[in-house]
Amino acid sequence: MHSALRPVRGARPTRPGPRRAVRIGAAAAAVVVLATGGVAFARAHKTVTLDVDGEARQVTTFAGSVDGLLAAEGVDVRSRDVVAPWTGAVLRDGDEVVVRHAHAVTVQLDGDTTTVWTTALSADEALTAMAHRADDVRLVASRSAGGTRADLALRLRPHGPVEVAVDGRVERVVDGSTGLAAVLADLGVTLGEHDRVTVAAGEAVGEPLRVVVQRVVVQEETVVSEVPFETVTRASAGLYRGESRTVTRGVPGELTAVHRVVLVDGVEESRRVLSEEVTLAPVAAVVEQGTKARPRSGGTVNLDGVWDRLAKCESGGNPRAVSASGTYYGLFQFSLSTWRAMGGSGLPSDASPAEQLQRAQALQARSGWGQWPACARKLGLL
Repeated sequence: MHSALRPVRGARPTRPGPRRAVRIGAAAAAVVVLATGGVAFARAHKTVTLDVDGEARQVTTFAGSVDGLLAAEGVDVRSRDVVAPWTGAVLRDGDEVVVRHAHAVTVQLDGDTTTVWTTALSADEALTAMAHRADDVRLVASRSAGGTRADLALRLRPHGPVEVAVDGRVERVVDGSTGLAAVLADLGVTLGEHDRVTVAAGEAVGEPLRVVVQRVVVQEETVVSEVPFETVTRASAGLYRGESRTVTRGVPGELTAVHRVVLVDGVEESRRVLSEEVTLAPVAAVVEQGTKARPRSGGTVNLDGVWDRLAKCESGGNPRAVSASGTYYGLFQFSLSTWRAMGGSGLPSDASPAEQLQRAQALQARSGWGQWPACARKLGLL
């Protein structure tokens, strides 16, 4: 057993010097590793500026990229947001990282309403960026569920005044950075359920933003309109051809409609029919048209006594006579209205002399000789 501990013949004794050197070398190597690790640690530790939506702060971080910095600081970034430098960029000490979150805003472009996304920090900045899109660009404030609050996803402007046009007056607010809701509240502006609030750039360069409050009233209005009646025509053998007689007088009906009317600052903007119903049916007119042939006769008729003298006085006894003014016709110079009132149709001068006499006699029986005042007086009938 003890022979194993003996030195082997011919072998050299082990020297302590080299083994000690190896140990020192290993220790030195360990020092180098530690020193190198310390250098890497120092390089990972950095201070950068992080600006999120205009709020800048100094951040100490070990992140090696912009993406890592944002994750470490809990900054959520989505596809429409803007990050500079880009999220995959290497982060170095002293860098500035800017994040602008996108906001959906409702915009009126020359009166047409649409939704756009913007990374602007204020309404002032957003309006400037969109000024090229239309002549009239306005941001439309969102309304709360209760209808009493209006606000924007953006503040009005970083600093400086704004103007508020409401109820026929213009109010100037010195500090527009407080936000739309605060500006309206400070002025004591109470909004109705349907009121509209828009924000527009000043009318001229250098003028402040203008907040416009429009008073909107939505109401229902009942409108009654006339329903025209129909006319039913039927033949009558008791009337001459060209003659007509109203059997039943037509009566218009009524249509009742309910309209939804929108008034903006007291002026009607739109009207829409909600419902309509015929509340009174029209009564059709019934008119008889003559089918009986007129009797043949010449251009004259035998007139007895006074009627002969009256016809000669009025028309010279000419059944086709027309007055110089073109308003009186025939033997007895009927006006069209009187002729039709007596049941005649067409022109009196186109009727037979017998029909003219018959209707003149019926007129005299109803209204007297005063229907022909000048000639009746001349003939001593008045």
